[in-house]
Formats: sequence, C-alpha cells, structure tokens
Amino acid sequence: MVKGIHHISMRTNTPEEFQRVKDFYVNVIGLTVKREWNGACMIDTGAGLLEIMGNGENLRHPGTVTHFALATDDVDGIIEKVKAAGYTVTRGPVDIALPSDPPLPARIAFIEGPLGESIELFDEKE
Repeated sequence: MVKGIHHISMRTNTPEEFQRVKDFYVNVIGLTVKREWNGACMIDTGAGLLEIMGNGENLRHPGTVTHFALATDDVDGIIEKVKAAGYTVTRGPVDIALPSDPPLPARIAFIEGPLGESIELFDEKE
C-alpha cells in the first residue's frame, strides 16, 4: 500500500551548487534539514522529503515531471523571500479555483529553483 511520496531527488554538479540549492530550500523557502551525509541531505517539507545529492557529474535528465508543489499557508511571504534572494517568480501569486467537484480554491505561485526546477507554492483555501 502506498502511503505517500517519500522524497523527490535532485542532483547537483559541484559542492558550490549543492550549497546554493541547500541554502535556497533552507534559508529562502524556510524548510529544515532532516539528515545529511557525504555531500547529500534530505530536507523536510512536512509531507515528504527533498533529497539533494552532490554527485550529479554534469547530468541533467529532462523528464515528464513538470513541477512539484509545496503546501504553504503563506504564498506571498515566500514569494517576497524568493525575490529578495534573486530567484525568479514565473507566475503569480494568484487566486485560483480548480474546476474540480467540489471546486478547490487556492492561492498559488510558481518559482524557479536553483537547478531550474519549477516549484509551485500551493495554499488550499478550503
């Protein structure tokens, strides 16, 4: 039985890139490091982990994952921190209502992380 997402893994190419990615998720986004080992770490999102690996060896693998979403109750506050740190906001913040049954109102924004990853900030308003 699947219980949820355990982690999403990202690989960095250099120690400097690893540190920049770790700093982004910890110091800009406000997440915490759960564990670290040999140039890698797992960052706690509250509902799963981001695994940052430092051994990418110049690998970038395009795939079918278009973005991942982080649940938050402060989209606008995080956007301000992202902008202040010099990262790109690609959409929003905006209020939406997913046309589901029942509809799901939310405040969202999209940002670009240090590895070019697309991150959605998602605040359910139910």
